[in-house]
Amino acid sequence: MTFQNELINWYLIHKRDLPWRHTNDAYTIWLSEIILQQTRVEQGLPYFVKFLEHFPTVADFAAATEAKVLKLWQGLGYYSRGRNMHATAKTIMNDFNGIFPTLHDDLIKLKGIGDYTAAAISSFSSGEARAVVDGNVFRVLARYYGIDKPINGPEGKKQFFKLANELLYVAEPALYNQAIMEFGAIQCKPKSPACELCPLNIDCFAYNNNLVKHLPVKLAKAEKKHRYFSYLVLINADKILVKERQAGDIWQHLNDFPCVETGEFSQQSDQILLSTVKENFGNEAQLTLLTATKHVLTHQIIHVRFFAVKNYIFNFNKQKELNWVSFNKLDELPQPNVIRNFITEKFGIDKGVTNLY
Repeated sequence: MTFQNELINWYLIHKRDLPWRHTNDAYTIWLSEIILQQTRVEQGLPYFVKFLEHFPTVADFAAATEAKVLKLWQGLGYYSRGRNMHATAKTIMNDFNGIFPTLHDDLIKLKGIGDYTAAAISSFSSGEARAVVDGNVFRVLARYYGIDKPINGPEGKKQFFKLANELLYVAEPALYNQAIMEFGAIQCKPKSPACELCPLNIDCFAYNNNLVKHLPVKLAKAEKKHRYFSYLVLINADKILVKERQAGDIWQHLNDFPCVETGEFSQQSDQILLSTVKENFGNEAQLTLLTATKHVLTHQIIHVRFFAVKNYIFNFNKQKELNWVSFNKLDELPQPNVIRNFITEKFGIDKGVTNLY
């Protein structure tokens, strides 16, 4: 049997029952595709359900506030995806009369939609003959055909996209695309693939040459940048001081606390921290270390400390992005995970403000 037929036959037996596979609605497929970028199905599925419940149509999505979108997105990471989705929903309402496009050439123009996502949506919604190439597809093709060009390099990408389109089963592109992606997700897995049970192992180059662990090849990633955040936690009665993060850095438009960033955590940086606190919150202000943690992002590692600030002055010169909010309001605001986890630990159910000190 052909490579394509083997994949499709395997898929019809082993495919997972996922909700977005029961529709050809482009909006629903778009939701699933964006949510599942850089996200495992097990983690993304509850978000997909939640988003579809809150925004059953693209019009509902476009009408939402960015804060609501980011709050629902909280915990998924890569928050630019949520912001791009919101922008795309508005574009569809304004430029496409509220009708979600189904053709690749229209989709590729939308914010946050690249070649992969445009191919997936067009293939699954309208049957357009476009090959979908994601991490799972890269892996299957690299191993089966023994391709050792880096999948994240320009030559490798060009070779893989060319091969993927040559292999596309044009009679049923949606079925084939789903099949090869699912095969990579649950059969030809990154680690410990079930090679002995694989229907393709007879002709698989990697399996027959003991190269399964070595393919696909990736160019080494740049070393992650380390950053050092000292968060200041100020409480006034039943309110807490929060800061809305601005454009130009991580966590845009999410809410955290006033923060002093230093080059490291050291005696010298602690002096800078204390000096900054006194300058902004009065000479009598005192710091108490509450907890320290580390938050790992794709390109950065954030070292975090939380300090309670006591004896601060109340008439400090407030920046416009600083706001006193009630704890009920705080729960409604979108926050980075590191802040959400701290709040849950310190101010969760049955925990009072007095626990802070």
